[in-house]
Formats: sequence, C-alpha cells, structure tokens
Amino acid sequence: MPSGAEQDASLAYRSYVLLVLVIVYTFNFIDRQIVGILAVPIKSELHLSDSQLGLMGGLAFALFYTFLGIPIARLADRVSRTGIMTVSLALWSLMTAVCGLTQNFAQLFMARVAVGIGEAGGVTPAYSLICDYFPVKERARALSVYSFGIPIGAALGIVLGGFITSLMSWRMAFFIVGLAGLLITPLLKFTVREPVRGALDPIRVGSDNDRISGAASTDAIATTLSLFKVMALLARKPSFWGLSLGAACASMTGYGLFFWAPSFLVRSFHLSLLHASFSYGGIVLVGGLMGIWVGGALADRYGERHRSMYAFIPGIAFVTTVPFYVAGVLSTTLWISAAVLLVPTALGLVWLGPVLTAVQHLVPSNMRATASALFLFMNNLIGIGLGTTVIGVVSDSMRARFGVESLRYAILAGTSFYLIAAMLLFFAGRKLARDWV
Repeated sequence: MPSGAEQDASLAYRSYVLLVLVIVYTFNFIDRQIVGILAVPIKSELHLSDSQLGLMGGLAFALFYTFLGIPIARLADRVSRTGIMTVSLALWSLMTAVCGLTQNFAQLFMARVAVGIGEAGGVTPAYSLICDYFPVKERARALSVYSFGIPIGAALGIVLGGFITSLMSWRMAFFIVGLAGLLITPLLKFTVREPVRGALDPIRVGSDNDRISGAASTDAIATTLSLFKVMALLARKPSFWGLSLGAACASMTGYGLFFWAPSFLVRSFHLSLLHASFSYGGIVLVGGLMGIWVGGALADRYGERHRSMYAFIPGIAFVTTVPFYVAGVLSTTLWISAAVLLVPTALGLVWLGPVLTAVQHLVPSNMRATASALFLFMNNLIGIGLGTTVIGVVSDSMRARFGVESLRYAILAGTSFYLIAAMLLFFAGRKLARDWV
C-alpha cells in the first residue's frame, strides 16, 4: 500500500477508501432501516400502535443522532476521523444487537436511542474524508458513490430483516446484522488512513484570476474555528438554509417511505413479510442507485459552470416525484404499483450528490465536518425525527375512516413535502454562486 502523499494521489487507493466507506455506510443504513420491515412482527408481538412504531423508528433514533452529531463533528475537525468512525461503527452495531433483547416499547425505544448515539459519528467524518481524497471536479460523483450506502443498506436491511424473520425471528435479525457490523470494524480501523486536510482544494490568492492548486497552508488548516464562528458564517448564507430545509422536507417523505412501505405492502396488497421485503428491497436498490448516480453525474457536469445547478437539479427531481408517487400509491395492482414507484424512488434520491457537494463548498476545508453536522442536524431531526412519526400519527387518525387502508392515504399525504422541498431548493440555487467558497 503506498504511503504519504503518493497514497493520497493514488486512484487505486482512493477508490479503495471510498469502497470501505460505502461498506460502513451500508451497515449504517442496514441497522437504521431494518426496523421498517421488522415493524410488522414487532407491532404484533409487542402490541404497538402506528404512532408508537413511528416514534420508535424515527424520533428514538433521531433524538441523540442529531444533537450529538455536532460535537462529534467538531471533534472530527481536530482529530482522526477514521478513529471516530471506528468507535461509532462498533457502538451502533452492538446496540443494534441489543435491540433483539428488548421486551417492551420503552426498552426498544431506548435501544434505538443508543443506536442513534453510535451512528452520530458515522457520516460527517466520512464527508470530510472524501473531500480530502477527491478533487473538486470529482466530489459530487464521489459523494454520490458514498451515498450508494443508503439504497444498498436500506434494501439489505429490508430483505435480510424479512428473510431472517421468516426463518427465525425479528430478534435474530437484530442479532445477526448487529454482529456483522462489529466484524468490519478492523477493516476501517487498519486500512483507511487520514489524508491531509484541504490538500486537494484550490486556493485563491490576490485577484479572482490568480488561482493555484495544492495544499493549503498548514497554519490555516490547523486552525479550527469555534462552533459559533462556523454557525455565524453559515447563518449569513441563505443557500445553506435553503439546502438544509429543502433536504429535510424531502427526507420526511423519504425516510417515512423507507420505514412504512413494507407495512403498506403487507396491509394493502396482503403480501407475506418475505414477499414484501423482496418487493420493496428491489425498488429501493435499483431506483436508489440510479437516482443517486444520475444526480452526482449531472451536478459534476453542469455545476462547475453554473453553481445554481447543485440545487436546481434536485429541485426539478422533487417536483417530478409527486405525480408518480400518487399513481403508484393509489394503484391497487401490485406490479403496476411497484413499476411506477421505481421512478419516484430514484428521483427522490437525486439530491444527495449535488446538495452534499454544495454544503461542503460553503465553508473552508477545516470547517467541513462541522458544516456537514449542522446540515445533518436539520435534515435528520426533521426528516428522520418527524417523517416516520407524522405518517404513523396520520395513519392512526385516518383508521376510523379508511380502516386497514389508512396507511396508504397517510403516505400519499406525506408526498406533499416534496413540493415544499423543491421551492426551498429553487431559492437556494439563486444564492449558491454568491455563497460558494
């Protein structure tokens, strides 16, 4: 394995690092989303309502995941990012296994809180690492590839959860995926090295025409600004608010669907748990990979000349998702519903590469992990914390009128947040060129 600067510049090693980070992120989402398919047997055994399931799947995870993300990111701007990610991976995997030991709603809620505590250190350090391994012109695609962990992990969580539960039990599903995550911690710890912060960033000196590429000064990179200075810098940038709140509104529907879609297929189409897991797992995997890659490729192609495209591309995608979701959710034929839902699943994840790349470039390199944490704070507190909960509460409120079909109409109501997300991203796009660092 090459060392030092040669290692950082090696395409083979950079690709290897990205692969390891994708694997870790995949386990992040397996452990995060497995509760979606397990909600069916958990609801039956523990006698939970949809509102309780929504709280367990959303707020329980998001509660500490969002609040701890900021101090952990501040630490990641100072110390080893790979070390932080290794500890986080071990903790969230262990606590996922503990979920299989719970006996009631309160215990399961607290176990999911602990999973969220572990996962709080798993994402923002990775964003920062990727930006120090890949040059600016490749970052949207690199962050898109990293984001492949979302559909791969979500699909595997759904499929493995359904398969293991069908053979054994939902408790064994938690045990197996949790212990599997523990087994990959050495891979991250001993094979991924810390790159030089900001080494691949272009630096402007003098006039706008004077541009040099290379490592930023050691003193500048070593100086980590206070959290309040980072917040003050971002607070003055309207594009940050548009990107963050827009992504958060989209995530309300996205995370909500990840969690509730398997239950929807079981209730409305009378599928077995295993059939539902394979059906929706396939939709998430194929649609998610397509959407994420297309978003990153388009952003790298058009974003360098027109910064606004980092926001406009996902904004257009969000507007387009709504009619497809309406058609897919209202369909009463399984194969038609599955085929139609493939399209908005892809469009709903187009935002990841463009928006994450834009957020990285609103601040200097030694503030990226913290900026990412502030972005994820809003995105996850609103998206994860409220998405599954709101759909569950709406489903319970509609039960008297629609019976078992209440979840279908609750999901349909949730798609309206994509339109709000689109408006916020169109606003952000008009401000990006001015706010870009």
